[in-house]
Amino acid sequence: MMVHRPSLDRRAVLHYSVFVLVYRRTNRFAQLDENVPREGYYSRTELPMRRIHFIELHDQPWCPSTIRDGVTDALQFGFHLFQVYGPIVPLLQRLIDSTGTCSIVDMCSGGGGPWLDLSRRLQSHKLPRNTPPLQICLTDKYPNLAAFQKIEAASSGRISLSPQSVDATNVPRELKGLRTMFTSFHHFSPDMARAILQNAVDSGEGIAIFEAPRRAPFTMALVFPWILILSILTLWIRPFRWSRLLWTYLVPITPLVLVFDGVVSCLRTYRPSELRDLVQQLTASDYQYQWEIGEDSTGTAPITYLIGYPQACAVTHAAPVSI
Repeated sequence: MMVHRPSLDRRAVLHYSVFVLVYRRTNRFAQLDENVPREGYYSRTELPMRRIHFIELHDQPWCPSTIRDGVTDALQFGFHLFQVYGPIVPLLQRLIDSTGTCSIVDMCSGGGGPWLDLSRRLQSHKLPRNTPPLQICLTDKYPNLAAFQKIEAASSGRISLSPQSVDATNVPRELKGLRTMFTSFHHFSPDMARAILQNAVDSGEGIAIFEAPRRAPFTMALVFPWILILSILTLWIRPFRWSRLLWTYLVPITPLVLVFDGVVSCLRTYRPSELRDLVQQLTASDYQYQWEIGEDSTGTAPITYLIGYPQACAVTHAAPVSI
């Protein structure tokens, strides 16, 4: 049976153009107000929002795999289509050059994260020319194997997958390399978040965490047009599944879960000051670490990041916080 796959229409492009225009103008006004004290783009006086660690539905063990995979597929599609994490390529490249790593272990990969695009733009400059290209291994507690396999096949050998469940707080010793997390660190309570960092330190591995959601009213408001755009474009998500159309259009459970989890993600996101508190609570190990925490605002939306790596790999541009 033939399935008709229409091309992207002008309405989808218009929706995204309006989305970007509104976001840029709002952030421009926020930056112009020099009288507002802020950490990055956060104002402590205007945004006194406490972190609320509520549940995200698709993270729960009882969430059906078809719904969970539909959510992670939609997020993966949106991140790839709109190049959400493209602006952090220079930051990530600098980290790869600093550590000299040739392997990356991506944790909580969901539908694959941004690695299909990033893997084409990153390479290890410090390794010999005949060294194999940067290798990325996708892992998750609930692996979306169909999405992982699709990305693996399209990556020209740069990306592999781990079919078993991987706990980010206790990564198996055989998975060696720089650890990364994209739009997933907020899923964890402070104790578990600290355990993720401590496990990396105890293993002597670098870790890089990047978060697009932000704990701000405007960001939460943007969840609704963002999910609307993803729902409109569901027909173009691959691999094609009839179940995805069922749970998006006929019984719109996937969009409802995306909206709920999107708002909750914003409420759970850690601010740079809270990330510093987590780092300061880590216990010493055989390795001395350097940490960089802040926001990258070179793209359309600011990206909060936390980077840590053994001090032996440090270079002069880093701002160290030893533990």
